[in-house]
Amino acid sequence: MSLAQEILAMAKGAEMTAIVAIGSTLIGAVLAFAFGIARVEGGRLLSWLALIYIEFMRGTPLLVKLFWLYYALPLVGVSLDPFTTGIVGLSLNIGAYGAEVVRGGLQSVATAQREAARALNFPRRHTLLHILLPQAVVEMMPAFGNLAIQNLKDTALVSLISIADLTFRAQQIRNLTLAGARVYSMTLVGYFVMSLLVAALMRFLEIRARRGAAFAHSAHG
Repeated sequence: MSLAQEILAMAKGAEMTAIVAIGSTLIGAVLAFAFGIARVEGGRLLSWLALIYIEFMRGTPLLVKLFWLYYALPLVGVSLDPFTTGIVGLSLNIGAYGAEVVRGGLQSVATAQREAARALNFPRRHTLLHILLPQAVVEMMPAFGNLAIQNLKDTALVSLISIADLTFRAQQIRNLTLAGARVYSMTLVGYFVMSLLVAALMRFLEIRARRGAAFAHSAHG
């Protein structure tokens, strides 16, 4: 296997890693906001249901969750292909951690903001969407950036359920060439570069969120 073939195979693996990371991060963000908002604004029942999901997902290893989805779930009649299993497992995992970020962000908004909205008879939905979330999102962005990078690195585990990601390709090439040092060095560099790209994107989104929040604040002021 030539070096060019190795690089091409690694590039295909990196593409799969990016697809899994992006898909699971986006779905996880939806779950994070849904369960995080439920923890703060959802009433007693929804808050408890969200808490159960969050604590269970944070208290169990991601690898075991992937194995359970891939190997145990079919025993009850639900079979998922490896790609779907990877997306679901990673999404549920990052969603739980993200939900705590959302909860913390919402609770960081000054109580006076809620009281002012209540005094003006704003509906709860309006208060949440137009007053609380725009301010809270700014506080959430650094933590969400860390979670996105961690999720990217966690995608390496999906190689264990036969998804041909970067780690899976590296293992294949290593088995063929026995050039472990070169192959895994390339793998490290690949993950590092992708992590830098994610960090840069999240910093850009954070800047945009801060500008948007400042504009909204000045407009209301």
